Parts: sequence; structure tokens; C-alpha cells
Amino acid sequence: MSTTRTENPVILGMSTQNGQLRGSVKPAGAPGGGGGPQQLNQMKGTINGNSQPSPTTNAVVKPGDDWKKSLKLPPKDTRIKTSDVTATKGNEFEDYCLKRELLMGIFEMGWEKPSPIQEESIPIALSGRDILARAKNGTGKSGAYLIPLLERIDLKRDCIQALGIVPTRELALQVSQICIQVSKHMGGVKVMATTGGTNLRDDIMRLDETVHVVIATPGRILDLIKKGVAKVNQVQMIVLDEADKLLSQDFVVMMEEILGFLPKQRQILLYSATFPLSVQKFMNSHLQKPYEINLMEELTLKGVTQYYAYVTERQKVHCLNTLFSRLQINQSIIFCNSSQRVELLAKKISQLGYSCFYIHAKMRQEHRNRVFHDFRNGLCRNLVCTGRFGHLGLAINLITYDDRFNLKGIEEQLGTEIKPIPGIIDKSLYVAEYHSEGGEEVKP
Repeated sequence: MSTTRTENPVILGMSTQNGQLRGSVKPAGAPGGGGGPQQLNQMKGTINGNSQPSPTTNAVVKPGDDWKKSLKLPPKDTRIKTSDVTATKGNEFEDYCLKRELLMGIFEMGWEKPSPIQEESIPIALSGRDILARAKNGTGKSGAYLIPLLERIDLKRDCIQALGIVPTRELALQVSQICIQVSKHMGGVKVMATTGGTNLRDDIMRLDETVHVVIATPGRILDLIKKGVAKVNQVQMIVLDEADKLLSQDFVVMMEEILGFLPKQRQILLYSATFPLSVQKFMNSHLQKPYEINLMEELTLKGVTQYYAYVTERQKVHCLNTLFSRLQINQSIIFCNSSQRVELLAKKISQLGYSCFYIHAKMRQEHRNRVFHDFRNGLCRNLVCTGRFGHLGLAINLITYDDRFNLKGIEEQLGTEIKPIPGIIDKSLYVAEYHSEGGEEVKP
């Protein structure tokens, strides 16, 4: 596999038989999924539901001080950006009259200007109006609701004031960590992550202390509410991230119960990539004249090129090996549809001589947290998992003869065309060095 640095991961989807094992940990040439040692250290604060950001020196900002000079800005992100995040109206974060301490956290996150979904969401959310927003993952959606959520927190009130509900443990940890980092200059905003699979007793003890913001999965927060531990009678805002999943058959009954415990005068923010009938029904029942945002023409992020390859089950590992050797890959994410296949495929990839992590729902939560963030920090080239996430790069679907009928449904769901994989793939589709910072292709 080439060691040439690329910022853009290749995403490999396998619809049937796959498996994996965690191979030797070989640091990649450069982090491919974002994050760094500081981010990993700060992540410790959200494991097991506790939010304890690493100590920061909150400089007292006096009127007239040039406060931006004291910011500790991260290295400039030079990865290629697509119109999903660059097609803005030209607004600045200062235009929204946010607290200066919140602005400091925003800029220290490396967020220079609001993305399109943030431009649309932030001023409406600050006004207190309900929102129904359709936006893709990877376009600044978390910041779109966390910024107004944090702006409206009143530190004089020692109670839960905002709930963020997400469908998975990993997303809960990710969102809570962003919330902690953005609010670190605000003088004591207490953020807590709570998910299934972690120690309930730890969560109960944590809720004995002051908590302002809770980021949770539906089952765990409902359990804590019913036990009388999580007191949500003063919650003024609830966010449903990936609402299409939260309002599916698996969660919709729990979501209805959770809303039943909240005050009637609360603000609801819904963010979803798709608007199935369940979301429409929920909106009609619970949202009051919501402001609707739709920034999507298709589900696939711009810059992600989709291909498919027909293979037999026995050919899949050989096909992966060929892709590893022929593509200029920094990091890849390989998806399977069962935990058993995840571990089996990871083992085979390691036997081929490539470093590989794996992650699935049956692993212990602490192990999943460690693997997930080690991969983000570039400690391994390949991750095999269940579930889907990804960004700029390639998405290659290895499908068998039996899967061919699903291909059209996938295309309709994503609103895109998935083409047969060509003999030679243009490197400008997924190699960062083939683009300038402004997004123009660079001739090799």
C-alpha cells in the first residue's frame, strides 16, 4: 500500500460476508480522520458519561482587549472542502451576537466561518423557534445546534437545561466532546454523555452534581428520567440528531415518552438526512410552526464518488487486497453487516500484512471508545466496522449476485448513481495532493 499522504479516506462497503481482526498498530503517515493527541486526551472526560474537560486557563477578557490574540488556534485545516460546506452567504460567527467566551471556543475548534447549515440554523434557533432541518452528515450539523444551545445556557440555574438525543454511543461521545471543547471558556458549563452499555451507577452519581447539558441515547436517558435521577422539568431545548433513525420503530416509542416528561413550552430541533413518514408524523404532533431547512439535493456528500464491483463471497478479500495495492490510500473504512464478519475480515486483513482495527456493537464500550479515537488519530490505516460514516473520497461497494437487486434501492435512497468500478480510478477523486486548497485540481 502506498505511503503517500492523502487526507481523504476510501470507504469500502461490503453488503454480505465480511469479518475482521485487529492487527498490529502501525502509525499512518498522517492522521486521516481528524483529531489529535489533545483531542484524545480530552475525550477521557466523556467516557462513562462524565464531562471533565482538561484544565484550561480562561484568560479574563477585559473590554477593549484584542481577545483574538489570546486564542490557541489549531493548525489550519488544508483538506479539500466541497460546496456542502463552502456555499455560504458570507456570514461571520460574530454576526449572531454570541457570548465572547463562546466565540473563543468556536474559533479554537478551528471553525473560521459558519457552514451553510450553521448559517441557516443558528439565528433561527437563537430566536427560540422549532426547526426541522435536512442536512448531510459532515457539513457542520453538530455546530449548527450546539452553538445556539450553549448560547442559551444560564449558568445561574443548576439544572438540566438542554437535551441532545442521538441514536448511537459513538455519536453521543463525539457530540459531547465537541460541546465540551466549544464551551470550555464559558466558565463552568457542565456537559454529560450517557449511553447504554456504560455503568448506570456512575451516571446516577454524576447527576447528583450540577449538569446543564445531557447528550444521550434514548434508552439510557429515558431510564434515568423514570428513576427520577435525570430531572428534565426545566429543559428548554431538545435536539434530535439523525431524527430519521430516532423516529424509526426502534426508538419512536421511547422518544414519545421522553417528550412527555418535558415542559410543554420547549424548543425542538430536528436534524435528519431523510424525511420518512415517521418524521412527518412527529413534526405534525410535536413541533409548533417549525422553520424548515433543506440544503440537500442528494444524500451522498459532494466529493464522494460511488462505485460497485460484482464479486463472489470468496473473491472479496482478494478484491480488497487488490484495491489496497492499486489505490493510493491513507486510511480506509470497511463496512460489514454483522459483528462476526467484522472480526473475521479484520483478521484476514491483518494476515495480508496491513494494520487493521475493528469495532462493533458487541464490544465493551471502553474498547470501542479507544479503537474509534485511535483510528481518528491516525494510529491505524484500516477500520472494519458495522454502521456507516465517511467523508470526501471513494465509496466502493462489493456486492454479490444475490445483492444486485438492492443496488437500485441504494441509488434511490442516496439520490445518486453508483457506477461499475473502472480499471483505473482517477486519483483526483480521492487524493488530496491532486487539489489546491481552493478546491481546484492540480495537474500532476
